[in-house]
Amino acid sequence: MIDSIDADKVRVAARKVVEKQLGYSVADDDALVSSGLIDSLSVVQLIAALEKELNVQLPAATLQPDDFDTIDYTVETVMRVAR
Repeated sequence: MIDSIDADKVRVAARKVVEKQLGYSVADDDALVSSGLIDSLSVVQLIAALEKELNVQLPAATLQPDDFDTIDYTVETVMRVAR
């Protein structure tokens, strides 16, 4: 985890990226991957966009699609693994 970002900044970035992908906003606890709203390619795009927006690295070896199933999970994942 890195200290230069906070959960609120990650949450805002994740919401922005997901809203752009879907064309509408979702609640922080809405299922994204498991419901089929976003697919594996969209997860990869989400990861890349978060890395760019937050200026962090998210090591692919530590990530699973379920880590991004909701905005809440996405925030937890980024806070846990970002370098």
